[in-house]
Amino acid sequence: MEKPIFTVEQILSMDLPPLIIWAAPVMFFLVFLEWYIRTRELKQDYDGKDGFSAFIIGVGNIGVSALVKTLTFGIILYFYNVVPWFIPPTWWSYILCMLAIDFCRYWAHRIAHEQRMWWATHVTHHNSEQYNFTVGFRLSWTQHLKIIFFIPVALMGFHPVVFFIANQIEVLYQFWIHTELIKKMPRPIEYIFVTPSHHRVHHGTNDKYLDKNYGSTLIIWDRIFGTFQGEEEKVSYGILTQVNSYNPVWLVFHEWVAIFKDMATYRTPRAWWRILFGGPNMTMDKDHYYGGKEAESTSLLNTQIRRSKDEK
Repeated sequence: MEKPIFTVEQILSMDLPPLIIWAAPVMFFLVFLEWYIRTRELKQDYDGKDGFSAFIIGVGNIGVSALVKTLTFGIILYFYNVVPWFIPPTWWSYILCMLAIDFCRYWAHRIAHEQRMWWATHVTHHNSEQYNFTVGFRLSWTQHLKIIFFIPVALMGFHPVVFFIANQIEVLYQFWIHTELIKKMPRPIEYIFVTPSHHRVHHGTNDKYLDKNYGSTLIIWDRIFGTFQGEEEKVSYGILTQVNSYNPVWLVFHEWVAIFKDMATYRTPRAWWRILFGGPNMTMDKDHYYGGKEAESTSLLNTQIRRSKDEK
């Protein structure tokens, strides 16, 4: 069977099912239902301003997705077309494609917590101190840069339609795990799939919860690669340095602004590399990690001490 080659125009003309748009009414209903249960039945606090900010961020993300749709489709299609093999669209190819995407999502997610530039594309999802369904809307407008992490899936030769539908299903799965109303699922589900309990841990700032449970749909990747942590103590949500703002633009770009400020301050290639690809925790001691005046003076002092000892 000869491999079909596609152009972006052909894919766009296929009118692929917008699963996320179709699911939107269900998601809005669940947001309202959760709000009602928590405020009226359980008498819990619910930050409406935070939820509205999340909604605006979500709308902005949809708009940006539409703007860069041709580019993201083009990148995936280019690498699909460049390899001589392909996997035909069958029921089992959807399952394989979802497994491949989920594996790549694990590593993209993990790297987004380990390297500051990628953290800037993801921090918006974490900078709420609340945990409810609206947090699922908080997707950064710059997250589309992470398309490069999914090039390996395109190189496997999955039919583009299979890829785009499987990817939408993966994204949709993330919504229902952002709630405190669902405590624990049955053990087999908890062992294999990402559940609200697992993902609450991921959003926690507790020491034992930091940088854990990166899985999107399957939690087995965390179990395999040593990043799994079960929910034990009560979760404190947000990021280590809270933003304390409801401004959706600032919530999306505050880390990018901080990165550019640091790059303007520490003007060496080594510092810029570390600022972009070092861990986000390096910002706790910038002079030490980025090579600031304090670090340079300390290094000079240590050199002078060593020299005086050698002379003696």
